[in-house]
Amino acid sequence: MFDYTLIHQDARCAARRGRFTTTRGTIELPAFMPVGTRGSVKGVEVSQLEATGSQIILGNTYHLMVRPGEDTVSQLGGLHKFCGWTGPILTDSGGFQIFSLAKLTKITEEGAVFRSHVDGRQLSLTPERAVAIQEALGSDIAMVLDHVLGLPNERSRIEDAMERSVRWAARCQKAHTLQTQTQFAIVQGGLEYDLRRRCAEELSDLNFRGYAIGGLSVGEEIQAMYDCIEATIPYLPEDRPRYLMGVGRPEDILEGIRRGIDMFDCVMPTRNGRNAMAFTDAGSVRLRNAVHARDPRPLEEGCPCPACQRSRAYVHHLFNCGEMLGPILLTLHNITYYQRLVAAARLAIEEDRFVDFCREKFSGWHGAAE
Repeated sequence: MFDYTLIHQDARCAARRGRFTTTRGTIELPAFMPVGTRGSVKGVEVSQLEATGSQIILGNTYHLMVRPGEDTVSQLGGLHKFCGWTGPILTDSGGFQIFSLAKLTKITEEGAVFRSHVDGRQLSLTPERAVAIQEALGSDIAMVLDHVLGLPNERSRIEDAMERSVRWAARCQKAHTLQTQTQFAIVQGGLEYDLRRRCAEELSDLNFRGYAIGGLSVGEEIQAMYDCIEATIPYLPEDRPRYLMGVGRPEDILEGIRRGIDMFDCVMPTRNGRNAMAFTDAGSVRLRNAVHARDPRPLEEGCPCPACQRSRAYVHHLFNCGEMLGPILLTLHNITYYQRLVAAARLAIEEDRFVDFCREKFSGWHGAAE
């Protein structure tokens, strides 16, 4: 039912062209997952999302637990029917939200106790509860609950959180009952390579269907993140998908793929789109800048998205007037750009030219932004 197939590895690097089969469809890898935290990719209807080339979206356990509640979603037919998306959905466990709400959170071996960011009521999230919520939501891929820390941090705290994450992963696995859903484990360990190795090896012994590298892009330097990925990958099973959580920029995606990562998610394309910034092969374009006021060119030649069927001047005008269509168009453009990027990466890997593909993309991105 859930199966990973390695189609080809690039001859010059660790980049992998793979495929992951779920009950609701096949995901061609490498893949980028748009973030639909509350059951919605902000400002985008599912038919528009499908047109971007997106294969799988991400939802969040914490936010859906708070509003509208997993029982409501379940009674209405599950998350797929609730939001109208028929393809695969991955749900995060809420571990990152526990980290981001640290001032309101108390972590014990049992789980996390915290205050709702919406109404202040006290809530708890244990590994078993995280599993139950995700089963009620009916996602295809459920992430285990992990203990996330900011970086840099003390080694003793990192080791404690890593060991707890392994114990919580085992509890999540034991609590899991939904046969139409699979679980991915999350490797923690900060920037300590030996801890990352230990965590990866212990989680691999538990035989999950997929493995994520978590706890990165939380304050560390970019190169430190890349080095940590390289230090972790060799200890993950080769026959399972590898997911780098919460990353990132187009550059980070290609650097991740180069090191053997298969799956990515990030709010960057949607958040930046809402704030008038578009991704292109020539670098970022800031549509609020006056230089675009009379520019007849599309954002990017050859891009099939709705924004690129208009002029830069028109999109600039929408933002200048506060029209809601501006953020919608740029969100669609940015998601389309990310999907075109990973689709082109898949082809480059198949043809053993991924290293050259990266060089070409980086050359364009590092040009002058507008």
